[in-house]
Order: sequence, then C-alpha cells, then structure tokens
Amino acid sequence: MAAGGAVLALAAVLALAAWLWRRRQVAAGGAGRVCVAVLGDLGRSPRMQYHALSLARHGRDVALLGYLQSRPHGDVLRSGRIRLVPVTDLWGLRVGPKLFQYVVKVVVQAMQLLYVMLKIDQPSYILLQNPPGLPAIAVAWLACRFWRSKLIIDWHNYGYSVMSLSHGRNHPLVQIAKWYEKLFGRLSDYNLCVTNAMKEDLWVNCNIKAVTLYDKPAAYFKETPLELQHHLYMKLAEDYEPFKPQYVTESVSGSGEKSAFTEVDGSNGQVKKRRARPALLISSTSWTEDEDFSVLLKALEGYEQYINEGVKLPPLVCVITGKGPLKDYYNGLINKLHFKHIQICTPWLEAEDYPLLLGSADLGVCLHKSSSGLDLPMKVVDMFGCCLPVCAIHFECLHELVKHNENGLIFRDSDELAAQLKMLFLEFPTLEGKLHSFRRNLHSCKQLRWDESWDQTVLPLLGQNE
Repeated sequence: MAAGGAVLALAAVLALAAWLWRRRQVAAGGAGRVCVAVLGDLGRSPRMQYHALSLARHGRDVALLGYLQSRPHGDVLRSGRIRLVPVTDLWGLRVGPKLFQYVVKVVVQAMQLLYVMLKIDQPSYILLQNPPGLPAIAVAWLACRFWRSKLIIDWHNYGYSVMSLSHGRNHPLVQIAKWYEKLFGRLSDYNLCVTNAMKEDLWVNCNIKAVTLYDKPAAYFKETPLELQHHLYMKLAEDYEPFKPQYVTESVSGSGEKSAFTEVDGSNGQVKKRRARPALLISSTSWTEDEDFSVLLKALEGYEQYINEGVKLPPLVCVITGKGPLKDYYNGLINKLHFKHIQICTPWLEAEDYPLLLGSADLGVCLHKSSSGLDLPMKVVDMFGCCLPVCAIHFECLHELVKHNENGLIFRDSDELAAQLKMLFLEFPTLEGKLHSFRRNLHSCKQLRWDESWDQTVLPLLGQNE
C-alpha cells in the first residue's frame, strides 16, 4: 500500500516536472510582458498600480499579481493590457506555537506564489515590491530562473525593520529576515528604491546597486474644482455625519442644497464655500505600528483646549482614511473622546474619491515614522500633488520630501502639532497666513509627475536587454 502511494507521488512529481519543462520550452520568449507582483493588497499598493499603468502605456502586457481585497483604481481595471492575477491571502494555521504557524504560512505562501508565477505567460521581467519580501523575493528569483527572465526589486523599505516593530530588533525571526533580505536581494538583476538615503544604505550595507525612483503623484492628484467638492461632500454626507451641515449657522440663499463645507446658491445654482465652514483636516493610514495616531488625537485635544480658552479657531472635521490591523483599536480611543468643536471619521474611500478629498482639504497630517528611517510617506507625495500643505512627524530622511516652513511643517510631538494647528488655522478661512503661503509655494513648484519620472528612470532599464 505504502509502496503504491510512493509510486503515485513520484509519478505526480514527474508529471509536474514534465509539464513545467514543456511550458519552458514552448514559451514565446516573454518579450513585451511584465509581471508586477506584490504579496499584499493590490488596491492598497498604489505604486505598483502606477508601475503597471506605465508599462501598459508603453505597450507592455502586464500581469498584476497580488491580493484582491480592495478595488484597484479604475484606470487599472479599464486597461486592456493589464490582467489581474489574484493570489489568495492566507490567514495562517491556528494550531501550535506561533513560530510553527509562521513557518508553515511562509512555506505554503512560497508554494502558492511559485505556482501562480509559473502559471502566467512567460514574462521578460518580474517587478516585485519589497516589503513584503519573505518569501516573495526567493520565489520571484526562482521563477525568473525558470522563465529566463530578469528580476527587478522595488525597495519601499526593509521587511525586517517592519517586523522589528512587533518583535524587537534582536528577535531571531528579525535577524533571519534581515539575513534573508540581504542574501536574496543581491540576486536581483535591477533594483529601484524610494529615497537616496535607501539607495546609499543598500549599497553600503547590502552591496546592492539601486536607482532612486521617488514616489510622484499620478495625474489625477490635483486640486478639486468646487463643484466636484460639493458632489463629494454630499455623497459622503450620506454615510458620515461630519459632512452634514450641523456647524453652519448663517442664512442660506434660497433653498439650495448644502453640506458642512459648501452650498448651492438657490438664486443662481452656483456652488460656493460656506463662510462659517469648519476646516477640513485629512490623514491617511494603513493603521500599522509605524504610525502612532495617539499623537494626532492628543494634538486635537490641545486644539479643543485652545478654543475653550477663547482662541478664535474654526471647528475641525478630521478625516482619517484607510484600512489596517489597528483601526479598531484607534476607533476605540476616538469613541472615548468628547469634543465639542472637532468631529473625527475614519472612512474607507473608493480609489477615485481619495484624490478628490485630498484636493478638497485644507491641511494634511502625516504620522508615518519609517521603521528603517529610509523610506518616505507616499501619502505626503499625493497631498503635495493636490497642492495640500502638510504637517508631518519628524524622522531621519523626511527632509528629502517635506521642506519645513516652505511646503509644510515638521513636528516631533503632540504639543508641537497642536501649536502648529493653532497657528495655521488662526486666519482661516481668509487667504492669508502660513497655510495660504504653503499652498502658493506648492503651486509654484513644478514637480515631476509619476509618468515623467518613470519614463526617465525605469524605461531605460527595460530597454537594456531587449
């Protein structure tokens, strides 16, 4: 019986090997095809979506591989050259020690990812996001060896540094992940990274040569016209109380439609901003350990205290968008707050609505603190694309993006952020003061958009071996 089972297993392995060999022999060479892969949610991986769109724009057929938990941007879904290749998210084994569960999950993920990468049409390149890189880098390298393709790693951060936030830098798993990342990272053919600081660190500490491709806003990150703002506010007001006009007390012309921020003049049908509107503060997050939102909540308590002490400041609507593991925890903290002049909501926005809300806001706040000190928050890039000034928490290489007192402000703690909010909103909503000055500076700064930056940086790499 056992011998028969062994024979069947051997036959299955030989049949699989023969099938794979046949696929490799008959593959058409992969010219013009690229696999863009992330072992994460595609809908929350904007940079990889941008890569796919840029490749498609240059006539490449793209297999965009990852989890399909959130809806990708409509441009991705409408592209005739981009095919979504779903990978099933594994929730892990719930039996045995946590280390055993983690090892089993990594092994199963590796087998699953390799199967998917060998099932697609042969690509000429596999462009992989890191992190997460365990086991994705090793699997992508193996798939490239099978397909005779080139491996490009896009370094957003170090996976081991993210892992250290939960386990500590000296944990054995973190040390293994660090060794793995350096070893398999060196096996790539080309490397991209998000900052010059990371480029230098990759070379000095990992002997990996990379090209810096800064995050840049896509073309649809821009200031939102007033009519579109009003339409968005009315849409959000259906589900979120802060967008309803409870703060507004001035009389309305005619019986026009109104939100907390805008109204339609009943006499001529024109949309206008309300004089006594609240200020709109926005932040976005993946609700992970590298963003401490208690800093913002304490700053808002300070802002409320300023108003209670008689400082003439506008009421605030604070919108924090995103999904992630710590969202329920922070919602619990938010529910314990009892503000009279501040409202907070935590929606998950459709991909097309997020840039519209950024382009409608008065100020952005970023709580991202890089686990490695080497990556930059893409949310700030998007905010700057919408000419939205930003208050961002300090970390090592933030100066590559946020210029203090030029396009925003940098703070180190909740007290400093509260003081910055007070200073920026003292003149609100008049077109005076620092807030307007920062917006004017962003207007005058002719920054590259993603398409231009990608064409200058990535396109030459793809042309070297074809």
